[in-house]
Amino acid sequence: MNELFDLTGKVALITGGTHGIGMAIGKVLGKAGAKICVNDLSGEKLEACREEYKKDGIDVLALKFDVTDEADVDRGISEIEKEVGPVDILVNNAGIIKRVPILDMPISDFKQVIDVDLVAPLIVAKRVAPGMIAKRSGKIINMCSMMSIYGRNSVSAYASAKGGLKLLTANMCCEWAKYNLQINGIGPGYIATSQTAPIRENGHPFNDLVMTRTPAGRWGEPEDVANAALFLASEASNFVNGHILFVDGGILANFGYVKGENDL
Repeated sequence: MNELFDLTGKVALITGGTHGIGMAIGKVLGKAGAKICVNDLSGEKLEACREEYKKDGIDVLALKFDVTDEADVDRGISEIEKEVGPVDILVNNAGIIKRVPILDMPISDFKQVIDVDLVAPLIVAKRVAPGMIAKRSGKIINMCSMMSIYGRNSVSAYASAKGGLKLLTANMCCEWAKYNLQINGIGPGYIATSQTAPIRENGHPFNDLVMTRTPAGRWGEPEDVANAALFLASEASNFVNGHILFVDGGILANFGYVKGENDL
């Protein structure tokens, strides 16, 4: 059974894997034997993440390149191929969000979110997919969202990008599954990270909503998402394709419009 989840010798690229959910995924895949590569635009984050991975006994190749720039992506992945080998597992995790009402959002900001959250996964996948197709083996995991399937106040750009990413995942599957590539997405629920810390305090209205509407009765942990990524990166998921795996404690199963709670 352990062999199903053994990633020894596999090269995994987790974009934006220097912190948060991305780092949790990197650590879990690394402990399963994968050679971990991450990227970021911040040299400071890259340096800090090397030390953080080292605490778990994981050597990480941390590179600076821009996922929205085709030439820079090609340069970065060429370095990965030179240093550790062709990418076997791609986790398109890098992303941004801008919480601005539609009428107030500059079009330039809307386009930036689309570029990072939707176009960049295509750029990176297009760069690694030919190599995967040639060896008829590969895993691509796109970090989608609960907002891949529903809207919410003030996140129009993010929801548009993640909705598009859900369908891009399906289309990658339709074109590449015949080459033994598995392309799936993960839709995290509300996860306990440094970004959500201020709204997870007892008594905060948003925390109360999450706790009461999530059947599991808790916020998710980054490791919950990472464990799902391990499944999708492993041989255990070899006939799972074009699927979005929601890791949400059941909150989507419990959704329904309640007056005064529609900002969830």
